[in-house]
Formats: sequence, C-alpha cells, structure tokens
Amino acid sequence: MIMNIKNMLLITLFFLTTSCAQKERLLEKSKEAQEELNKEFKDSSTTPLSDKDLNNFEGLDFYPLDDGYIIEATVEKSTDPSSISFPTSDPEVNKVYIKYGEAHFKLEGKEYSLNLYEPEGGYDDPDYKDYLFVPFTDLTNGDETYGAGRYLDLKKPEGNSLTLDFNQAYNPYCAYASEYSCPIPPKENMLETNIKAGVKNYL
Repeated sequence: MIMNIKNMLLITLFFLTTSCAQKERLLEKSKEAQEELNKEFKDSSTTPLSDKDLNNFEGLDFYPLDDGYIIEATVEKSTDPSSISFPTSDPEVNKVYIKYGEAHFKLEGKEYSLNLYEPEGGYDDPDYKDYLFVPFTDLTNGDETYGAGRYLDLKKPEGNSLTLDFNQAYNPYCAYASEYSCPIPPKENMLETNIKAGVKNYL
C-alpha cells in the first residue's frame, strides 16, 4: 500500500514537472513572437509607423505573458468552403477569404468558437501556403485594446486540433496609420470575454 502511494506521488510529480516544462516552452515561443513583432516595427523597411512615430518608438505595449491564454482548440473543418467578402477600414475596399473551419475551445470554463479563414487564391510565398487568418473582437476593444479588434496568425493543423496563443494577438496596421485597408472582424468572431493577452492599444 505504501509503495502504491509512493508510485502515485512519483507519477503525479512527473506529470506536473512535464506540464510546467511544456508551459515554459510555449511561453518562450510567445515571448519570441512578441520580440519579433517589435523588431518588425523598429525596422524602417517593415514598420507601419510614420517616420515621426518610428523616431519615438520604444516597443509595443503587451499584456503580461499568460499561459492561461495558450489554448488547445478542436477544429471543425468546413465541408463546403465558400468565399466571404470582408469589409475593411476603407469603405471602397473589400478583401475575400474562404472559411476554412471553426476552432472550438474553452476559456475559464466557458465555451467559445472562432472562424478560421484563408485568403482566396492563397499566397505566392510558399512560407504562407498553410496560413490561417483569425480576426476577432473581445470586450477589451475600445478600452485596453484597439477598438476594431485584433488578429491571430495560425497554420493549418495536420489533425483536428490547433493551439490558440492569444499572447500573439496583434493589431491591424490601421491601428497605426490610416492608409491601410484592414479586414474588419466578423460578428461571428466576437468573444464575449476579456482577452487580456497580446498587444494593447497604440496611443
């Protein structure tokens, strides 16, 4: 009996240690993604910032990294993908995407879903052949985060699950300059909760 309890404690300790190590790896990836985004903004050849804003730019304002916002979602792939025209911040410009499927997940005990999109026609760049676009809004918009919502970039999963890392949520370029045409998140991707992760509003 004592040996069984000891074995159970060792097994529990093993899984706790493994879980902690995995979370640390995921958070490190989140940190690297945020650092890469800052690097892009500081580079005059890739930044959406004006020359004036770039001169004063020290870094984007992020929420603290939080592994609670790294979530495994179940993917329900569309059986009959159809083209969807997205309005953008420019009333004269629409952008067309195809609904790839839906990601279903739980956050703080509640169930949510997000539509996953891929650009119609794809991209010429082979690095983006598996790219999925996830525009979303949440209850922080207009207060702590950009009013029109934020985006996530994902890759098509090999199976029926993928990882949503809201620490990597970023603003559309329209948050920084008016000359961009940014897709407006559809009402289906409104999350009725506060997503306190990723990039905050740019002031």
